[in-house]
Amino acid sequence: MNFTRPLLILLLAGASYLAAQTTGQRLFFHLSYILAGLPLVALVWTLLNLYGLRIEREHANLRASVGESTRERITIENRWWLPKLWIELQDESDLPNHESGFVTYLGAREATRWTTRTLCTQRGRFRLGPTRIISNDPFGLFRFSRLIPGSGEIIVYPPTEELTTFRLPGAELSIGSSSLIRAHSITPNVATIRDYQSGDSFNRIHWRSTARHGRLMVKEFELDPAADIYLVLDLNERAVVRMPTEPAPIDERAIVPWWQHQPPARRRPPPDSTEEHAVNVAAALARTLLTQNRIVGLLAWSERLEVIPAEREERQLWKMLELLAVVRAAGQHSLAELLIAEGQRFGRDTTLIIITSDLDPRWVTALQNQLYRGIRAAVIFIDPLSYGGWNDPEPLLNHLAGLKIDVYRLQRGDTLADALR
Repeated sequence: MNFTRPLLILLLAGASYLAAQTTGQRLFFHLSYILAGLPLVALVWTLLNLYGLRIEREHANLRASVGESTRERITIENRWWLPKLWIELQDESDLPNHESGFVTYLGAREATRWTTRTLCTQRGRFRLGPTRIISNDPFGLFRFSRLIPGSGEIIVYPPTEELTTFRLPGAELSIGSSSLIRAHSITPNVATIRDYQSGDSFNRIHWRSTARHGRLMVKEFELDPAADIYLVLDLNERAVVRMPTEPAPIDERAIVPWWQHQPPARRRPPPDSTEEHAVNVAAALARTLLTQNRIVGLLAWSERLEVIPAEREERQLWKMLELLAVVRAAGQHSLAELLIAEGQRFGRDTTLIIITSDLDPRWVTALQNQLYRGIRAAVIFIDPLSYGGWNDPEPLLNHLAGLKIDVYRLQRGDTLADALR
């Protein structure tokens, strides 16, 4: 708090009192009493302004994706008979682009609402609140504040889009290579139906065909051509390339009158690093493959090893998005170390989709050892040159092409659906 103004008022009160004693004028006596009492009245007024207030925060949704807007409504109510002439509310949320607050007048037992819409431009987990109430007196002598604890947090997922043209390597069995099996486990691929035989499991009975033919009919299944799919996300800190820092654009809403404010444009900002680009790709592939009823898992080695086992359950996509929302490229372990450490997790029916910008050829050697075991693979390569990198990725890409591995080269600004066509 700045005590300059109150001290100045008290000095003026003292000067008026001395003038009154010298001249004997009643005007100076009255003036000195008014000036001496003014700071006390302002102090009591400012302190009382902070009490009798109730703050209520309502969030339309606590989950959003980059490019979407989240809405929040804050209600402030005055429960006292004393009006609040100047109440400033500041929201200290760390959500980027979140509006800071507003100033209001509250009459006796009145309430007002403030609705804010924030465009989510950055993935992560962000704090909502705390809320700070600031009180001023009418003369601007004192300024006090009271902090109200926060009301929760919001998680912003990376953007997702369904890539209808993306196809897995070897995901489609060639004609005549389907393998009909009689197994206790059931795959999503039904090949045909046949008559029931002794020993068949009852959960394989196809009841509609049984009712139509008048005898028990069971389903025959074929092997899933890509039983397990693992998205391998490279989060090695040394492999990340970031764009040079650019000055923040001027917010036009800060330089125009409040009545001319326009809501922010609904647009998705381009990624500023190979890390963000890789996370966006992983999120889009997770949604696409799970929509295709695939069994999908996720591997990443950031500050710790993150493993989401391959599943096709309904919650699988949200588990992946919650991890991708907060994970950072802070790992000290290379992609080669990740492939070697988790190699025993991959069976012969596994397909690996590696998302990386690493130019170290050692991870290609580690991947080649997995290929010898019958594992399929595809590489989504985020081109570091498009983000200001220096080294040429062509030798690495040619090496991958020589191994007959499908490689998708993505550059900054590319449309993801077109790049993975």
